[in-house]
Amino acid sequence: MGMIADWYDKKILPFMIDKACGMKAIGQQRAKVVPRARGRVLEIGIGTGLNLCHYDTAQVTELLGLDPAMQMHALARKRMKAAGLSVELLGLPADTIPLADASIDTLVMTFTLCTIPEPLPALREMRRVLKPDGVLLFCEHGVAPDAHIHRWQNRIQPLWGPLAGGCHLNRDIPALLREAGFKLDELNTGYVPGPKIFTYNYWGQAYRG
Repeated sequence: MGMIADWYDKKILPFMIDKACGMKAIGQQRAKVVPRARGRVLEIGIGTGLNLCHYDTAQVTELLGLDPAMQMHALARKRMKAAGLSVELLGLPADTIPLADASIDTLVMTFTLCTIPEPLPALREMRRVLKPDGVLLFCEHGVAPDAHIHRWQNRIQPLWGPLAGGCHLNRDIPALLREAGFKLDELNTGYVPGPKIFTYNYWGQAYRG
């Protein structure tokens, strides 16, 4: 079973995630936040590089992409070339960011927080590297406000998580950001097209609190 799981994680899962996260509705969500990135940018969970086409290259001076899933990087490199972007890829988890304090102008985090095993240490590490006047741009799916949808999210989570690379359907995104020390300057919410248990989105921007 271990060999099969390893093969699935390396050969199948990256393409499944790429297809699911590359849907039109998700791309439209990415386009709401990513073009705002400025200066020295750190993207958390760059994955297969689905955000790369949305950056404003005239406003980004340096782009770093953090993701421990090295099997995703091959697809990311193809998208770098297509977007004409030079990206330094860091194959590390978000709770060990190898950057100095207050060294990043913009953090970008899209459809990533759901898969980080321990979100609070990771968010606190992101806050550490963000400049005092820097901004966190985020778009994440999470817990739905409708009780019956929330119940279904909780019911299928034990099965869904292992199949989807550790994805959590029921995380309270604003609560996690606030608990990690971020101040929410803009918060938008709503369902995007698709099954409601997967598609309640939170997006906007936050600053160091």
